[in-house]
Amino acid sequence: MSWELSEFGQGLCTGSGIGELMEDLGEALAAGGERMRMLGGGQPAHIPEIDAVWRLRMEEIMASRGELERMLGDYEGPAGNKRFRDSLAALFRREFGWDLGGENVAVTAGGQTAFFFLFNSLAGRFPDGRRRKILLPLVPEYIGYANQSTGGPLFRAAKPRLELIGDHEFKYRVDFEHLEIDEEVAALCVSRPTNPTGNVLTDSEVRHLAQLATENGIPLIIDNAYGAPFPNIIFSEAAPIWNENIILTQSLSKVGLPGTRTGIVIAREEVIRWMQSVTSIVGLANTNAGQAIMQPLLDNGEILRLSNEVIQTFYRARSEQARALVEEYFDPSLPWRVHKREGALFLWLWFEDLPISAGELYERLKARDVLVVSGNYFFYGLEDESWAHRNECLRISFTMPEETVREGFRIIGEEVRNAYAGG
Repeated sequence: MSWELSEFGQGLCTGSGIGELMEDLGEALAAGGERMRMLGGGQPAHIPEIDAVWRLRMEEIMASRGELERMLGDYEGPAGNKRFRDSLAALFRREFGWDLGGENVAVTAGGQTAFFFLFNSLAGRFPDGRRRKILLPLVPEYIGYANQSTGGPLFRAAKPRLELIGDHEFKYRVDFEHLEIDEEVAALCVSRPTNPTGNVLTDSEVRHLAQLATENGIPLIIDNAYGAPFPNIIFSEAAPIWNENIILTQSLSKVGLPGTRTGIVIAREEVIRWMQSVTSIVGLANTNAGQAIMQPLLDNGEILRLSNEVIQTFYRARSEQARALVEEYFDPSLPWRVHKREGALFLWLWFEDLPISAGELYERLKARDVLVVSGNYFFYGLEDESWAHRNECLRISFTMPEETVREGFRIIGEEVRNAYAGG
């Protein structure tokens, strides 16, 4: 006998794209890299210089009387450690001149949790019976948002404009001409750089979105998990932006601390009070480890050096290597395109007129021990289900060891050739 699930329970317990992704990631890690070639997850690379910093910080915490005990044995306030929040605000003031303090910062149990809180606080069913949604101005968009509703559809997405670049590249752009904001829209949300494509919205696009949000009396949410000032995995020009009508989120995951589950929300004080209240109800308090490890690196600015000189440099080189592997293993006569590489940890591949679906290609690759992510998961909220493009794309991560990535691309190239050949 099975128990009946609520609408909320059905949404969370009956499978999702992000669930499949994390299950695959766990399987690959459990195999110790001996079998699975994990090219699908958002797992950051283990960069030796960065890992050495975390080891040193743990040794310093262990050697400091009372610090380990406070980190492991004390509850922090539901908005996070006050010193950490003040230090983070000070860093943003120094770097960007933004008028904010610790009262504008809240910590959550990972960036994923921050979005669950924000989306369901701002959108959904209202007391007067209205139902409002989060508008995604540019899809494909981060898979982790898709199933976060506490009940009913939560997203509406705008179809992008495709800009073709040469024979084998392209870029998504916001189609402002057809971007509709009406009473149903509760907030705009974009990631920058974008997961899954590595797209970085231009400064002009972000300013335009911020203006539209202000004019319509709604917030603009910017997911800055890969952005500046840390981890700064950006390969193009992009100026960070914040004001009291923008909700900016950060994370410690992509600086190499995903296991600490430390998300950050930067917003007007009203939003921070929301985050504090929801955290106290849902989780009581947040994890302390990430805040304790990062604290001195915020104060002395070392996190900026690590981001600019180590993390960004590492991933830029990996991105270039991955792009070279595409050229090496993909048949140039076939109609494949790579999204312009502007940031993040991924290549986004488009196989125009692919004879099979991206989902089937994913299964064929999985059968050969190569794990990617089927692109169809990233087009949620888009009404045009007939658009073939949404079933012609793959997201590929290049964070694994170079030989793993190389072998993965070789197999992908083979399976793509087979698919176009009718095999």
